[in-house]
Amino acid sequence: MADTASLAATPIAAAPRETRDDRALHRRVFMGLAVALALAPLVLYPVFLMKVLCFGLFALAFNLLLGYGGLLSFGHAAYFGMASYVSANAAKHWGLTPELAILAGTVVAGLLGLAFGALAIRRQGIYFSMITLALAQMAFFFSLQAPFTGGEDGIQAVPRGALFGLVSLADDRVLYGLVAVVFFLGMLAIYRIIHSPFGQVLKAIRDNEPRAISLGYRVNRYKLAVFVLSASLAGLAGATKAIVFQLASLTDVHWTMSGEVVLMTLVGGMGTVFGPIIGALVIVTMETYLAPFGAWVTVIQGLVFVLCVLLFREGIVGLLARRLGRPL
Repeated sequence: MADTASLAATPIAAAPRETRDDRALHRRVFMGLAVALALAPLVLYPVFLMKVLCFGLFALAFNLLLGYGGLLSFGHAAYFGMASYVSANAAKHWGLTPELAILAGTVVAGLLGLAFGALAIRRQGIYFSMITLALAQMAFFFSLQAPFTGGEDGIQAVPRGALFGLVSLADDRVLYGLVAVVFFLGMLAIYRIIHSPFGQVLKAIRDNEPRAISLGYRVNRYKLAVFVLSASLAGLAGATKAIVFQLASLTDVHWTMSGEVVLMTLVGGMGTVFGPIIGALVIVTMETYLAPFGAWVTVIQGLVFVLCVLLFREGIVGLLARRLGRPL
């Protein structure tokens, strides 16, 4: 893993200041994404697309914390994985409809983020990162031992159910519609947070925390708030993934999942609005289409990460934004 101090400080301050034209550009990108989401199932396998969207939302949630809050967490798999367990149990054993199961997973992830965040934000830099990793490892151990998670077998055969009890989600294309809506609304929510007064204060804290304190902002409250928001959105992604793949397993709460979302964010572009989506697309595509290489996929991912850090630390979208001179 790269030097955490440099990751937490990198390209944010260098981001171009947004203008009215930039916001118009963002609206066009959003409309383009909406059209792409609508047409994508016509040319690509819906299950692959749903995997990309779930991990794209996960990476966007992580980027909200790291790219705009300046907080590098090594434990985001805890919220992603625990939400998937709760969502799977809610759908399979509690008999909840899929939207309520996803909501239950999201709420639990938010509460877990509140508990973990209240402890972690008391420290800064590498100490903050190590606390998040330690707490996530505790969540992994709990998931391994607790009866309701199914241990090493996980929770399998999770029913997709019917949306609002009316629309069956058994068909992949119908379920894709739900996942696409969840992803798009999650992305719009993150965009709104970034461009709200709350988001501006976050950027001020990220760029110069002592100055933000001197201006009277209660920094720890802002940090905790963005931590909980990021954990909740990561949980939304994990809960949705459990419904899509009808499975919740230890993989989702393992520390490697935390590393994977860091990789997605850095490859796509930390501190960019759309970068994590591209990063998730690249990593999921590699995992899917390079699967015949077995364990070598991890080596290839490592090489991509090294090349990204050495050649363009801003990530794919960050590099594109720098070339265009426009924030993306």
